[in-house]
Amino acid sequence: MAPGGSFCEKAVESHPSVPDTSTSPTKSESNTTTKKSAVNVLGKCGIRSNNGVYELFGCSICANLIYPPIHQCPNGHTLCSNCKNRVLNCCPTCRHDLGNIRCLALEKVAESLEFPCRYQNLGCLDIFPYYGKLKHEQNCKFRPYNCPYAGSECSVTGDIPTLVAHLKDDHMVDMHDGCTFNHRYVKSNPHEVENATWMLTVFNCFGRKFCLHFEAFHLGKAPVYMAFLRFMGDDNEAKRFNYSLEVGANRRKLIWQGIPRSIRDSHRKVRDSLDGLVIQRNLALYFSGCDRRELKLRITGHIWKEE
Repeated sequence: MAPGGSFCEKAVESHPSVPDTSTSPTKSESNTTTKKSAVNVLGKCGIRSNNGVYELFGCSICANLIYPPIHQCPNGHTLCSNCKNRVLNCCPTCRHDLGNIRCLALEKVAESLEFPCRYQNLGCLDIFPYYGKLKHEQNCKFRPYNCPYAGSECSVTGDIPTLVAHLKDDHMVDMHDGCTFNHRYVKSNPHEVENATWMLTVFNCFGRKFCLHFEAFHLGKAPVYMAFLRFMGDDNEAKRFNYSLEVGANRRKLIWQGIPRSIRDSHRKVRDSLDGLVIQRNLALYFSGCDRRELKLRITGHIWKEE
């Protein structure tokens, strides 16, 4: 259960996973590709040059790469636009008034240079023209992921192994192996539906990680419950998988089938798009039993891979 909640419990039944039929390059193939890329990239870029020209494009305040408009003081000290607005028109190096002077020569030099991706230390070996670097970094597959935990504002970012360890150690998230699951969600007073999140569950399936969410919220004025799956990876890989969710009782059932959304999309974005199994409260109570005194929903699910 998410921090601050006290109304629910969850029983988990995990079933054996189906065989992993995914394919991936062999270790030798992967290493060969990486080395070849590194040689081409560094050789073309000349980023190992010691002529110091690349150092000219580091902001003296934030140390980030400077993008036009590049500002300078009358003594030639440069800084980025964001920092110029923060230093109250005073050069942090010589304390001279900045004015509104552009360093046009440096902007012109920038057009002929290429720079490595800022996520180079995370595995991206590509380089880009000065003006294309920012656009690439916004969609770089090596950029860190945000923590997928719902119910609290968590600022932790990292690659998938880092986030899996973080979820397990810091959020005490349940980890299960298997591509089929059977969960029971319980709430003692189903007539009070507040914005709330049940404890996240992570599944290891096909060598990948999936997050199962279950939330209660209001859709307009109507209280609803919703279950959905998110993929711990990029969207293009998430589309290789499908999943189904099923809830029911008394010889009636609801079934949802869809594609898991990447954790690049926040859980709130997925929830607000209604991309999952949505259960109206009256139907949820019907599935819970005739007395309607307690919410008891059993949701079964299955994850499979598109061939």
